[in-house]
Amino acid sequence: MLIRDVEVAGRGRVDVRVQGGRVMEMGRGLAGPVDVDGRGGALLPGLHDHHVHLAALAAEAASVRVGPADVHGRAGFAAALRGGDPGEWVRAVGYHESVAGELDRWALDAVAPDRPVRVQHRSGAMWFLNSAALHATGLDGDRYSDGPHNGRFWRADERLRHLVPPIPLDLEGVGRRAARLGVTGFTNADPHPGPGLAQTLSVLPQRLLVMGVDPPTKIALDDPTLPTPAELAATVAQLRPRPVAVHCVTRVQLLVTLLALDEAGPVAGDRIEHAAVVPAETVDWIRRLGVTVVTQPHFPVERAHAYAADVHPDDRPHLYRCRSLAEAGVPVAAGTDAPYGTHDPWAVMRAAVQRADGEAVPPGTALRMFLGRPEQPSVVRKVETGAVADLCLLRTPLREALDALSADVVRAAYVGGRVLHRQ
Repeated sequence: MLIRDVEVAGRGRVDVRVQGGRVMEMGRGLAGPVDVDGRGGALLPGLHDHHVHLAALAAEAASVRVGPADVHGRAGFAAALRGGDPGEWVRAVGYHESVAGELDRWALDAVAPDRPVRVQHRSGAMWFLNSAALHATGLDGDRYSDGPHNGRFWRADERLRHLVPPIPLDLEGVGRRAARLGVTGFTNADPHPGPGLAQTLSVLPQRLLVMGVDPPTKIALDDPTLPTPAELAATVAQLRPRPVAVHCVTRVQLLVTLLALDEAGPVAGDRIEHAAVVPAETVDWIRRLGVTVVTQPHFPVERAHAYAADVHPDDRPHLYRCRSLAEAGVPVAAGTDAPYGTHDPWAVMRAAVQRADGEAVPPGTALRMFLGRPEQPSVVRKVETGAVADLCLLRTPLREALDALSADVVRAAYVGGRVLHRQ
């Protein structure tokens, strides 16, 4: 494949020849029939979403969205759950307490008593089942960690997977939508990938890194069951030499992780996922350990109202640091965390640039957070001779694309030189 007249970083406007899945030649006036006229648009490495939950994202198409942006108040929530015929299961996602308060089986029974209902919290960590759903799954007499028979399931995806009806996974749709965004790779970040998950996801045309199957191994931390630093260090040591990706969304989770990595010793490829609360005094500590932070810089923008109400005032100045980490020399990359955040990396970039909390980054930095190697997210890939031809062709020069930071600038996407999307 010969792509004529594209802007390549460090090379200006050149032609690019792709052969055998790699960039074989770059220069002006390359000989041969032209397959694509780039018309001066930028040619970038394909975007890689470094933290996403692909099965959940695929299941979203068969789910009812009940987040703050989707329904309003108890009446809107009830109306969303009452769709379909009595007796049919309803799977709802994206719930937050700001919609209709705290949920349990009885709160759900009050609004949807005649069908089995399961509602997932926006965090992805909690499921709520009504009485009809508990009865249908045989869990009526079960007891849960936060109370008897209340229909609240914390980190129970693996358990529920075998008890609730399966739903269709529109992975083909996920792949098509991502290709239109210029996404050529994903890192699936489920903490406990089920048997066969990698095979299930293999229908996606993008390149895949599946945590737990491929390095790193994800370790999910929760405050109620938080290990001591020594216990976490022992877990990390058992996994070595494999790198780890530790899920940290609270101040105490981060501190335990840093102490554990100090004790176990970091290795290349170690990551901190989310880093939702990073006190200023820990920034240099993270830098010294050399771990990469894979964060969601869009969450303080997407969830500003909820964070203002839910997050402790002492933690608000430290949410999802981006600029301060990068300026301190901490390796930083980004993931959408879809479906728990937007699936559009360009929207993440815009939010990262527009933040008003002192953590905004320049557009070029925002883009580079999605250009890293899958196994080394902070190491930016380049369009260069010999590189794998996972590419994103833009309609405009890079300068104009950085002004827009919109998926509208994406013209084509390729994996190994194979067309995923082209307009």
